[in-house]
Amino acid sequence: MMRFLIKYETNSSDYKNTTLNLPSSVTHNGSVCGNDTEAALLAIQFGEGHSWSINFTKTNETFQGDFITFTYNTNDTAVFPGAKRKGPVTVAVKDTMHAVPLNNIFVCHNTDFFEAENVTQIFWNATVQAFVQNGTISKKESRCPADTPTSAPPVPPTVANTTTASTTTLSPAPTTAPKPVENPETGNYSLKSGNATCLLATVGLQLNVSRDKPLLININPKTTSTDGTCGNTTATLKLNDGNSTLISFTFVVKNARASVQRFYLREVNVTLLNSLNGSVITNADNNNFSKWDAFLGSSYMCRKEQTLEINEDLQIHTFNLWVQPFLVKANKFSTAEECSLDDDSILIPIVVGASLAVLIAIIVVAYIIGRRKSYAGYQTL
Repeated sequence: MMRFLIKYETNSSDYKNTTLNLPSSVTHNGSVCGNDTEAALLAIQFGEGHSWSINFTKTNETFQGDFITFTYNTNDTAVFPGAKRKGPVTVAVKDTMHAVPLNNIFVCHNTDFFEAENVTQIFWNATVQAFVQNGTISKKESRCPADTPTSAPPVPPTVANTTTASTTTLSPAPTTAPKPVENPETGNYSLKSGNATCLLATVGLQLNVSRDKPLLININPKTTSTDGTCGNTTATLKLNDGNSTLISFTFVVKNARASVQRFYLREVNVTLLNSLNGSVITNADNNNFSKWDAFLGSSYMCRKEQTLEINEDLQIHTFNLWVQPFLVKANKFSTAEECSLDDDSILIPIVVGASLAVLIAIIVVAYIIGRRKSYAGYQTL
């Protein structure tokens, strides 16, 4: 089973998210079984000019997937209404499938993801055997790590689970002003450009989903992988919790040509999937933020809880945030600009000002009372 989440640019220069599902009827022109010297290729075509393929290589004892190539056609107006770019777009990604013994069937019921170039490929209930010997399908299975008994079973997003530390934790939330029962664990995330670190982020993340049944979801950094891109004026951090949640944060440089430049968080995208069947529960995007603002070359810090409103159905709560998306040096955060919530120094002028106001009021009242008592006038004999 496959599903594709695609972000594309429209004629109005904004971006939309769309979902492309694999139909039950496909063709497989160009597929080859392969042999000792030739790779095997599974190639399928479907819909209005869309295609997907994976090639398999083998050794004397094993086979494994090599590259996955996905082509989507933006001329399909039913899937890509108002697309600015017309025609086929191809995305290639290295397969992470582990080596499988020859004459074994590879089976993976759990959901797996591949992200590249504004495309998230989602797979589940996969069964494949390359280089079938003697035309006979094997009865031996080789399971993916997520399916093995030692791995935690997938947790449907609608099921509460607040005691398991190694998976995304879900807990029911009240219908009004839900508050986290406990704060999420703080994770350390980074991106590299070559051998150099180009983005650093430390944050605890909690999703507040109010669609259908309210949920609080703590993102577990121990099971979360990172991906993304670094640039001179734009940087994107993508987080995949390995279970059912995909989150991306996009940062941009404000006034890129100005002598004094600042960066800020502009866009956040969240995709919440059903970990059992890969179906999309929530796909939310907000590209109109102006948060986490700091000078270029410095970092932004906010230890207190903050809330990002993605849409009316989804919020992200952040804790112990420290981020630097540009100009990271020596793999360390630069001097931080703290958020106003953390800056206790602003309380000092407030307290001093209030004290002065009270003191002035006391003096004025005392003066008025003193004036009244000192004025005697004519006394009655």
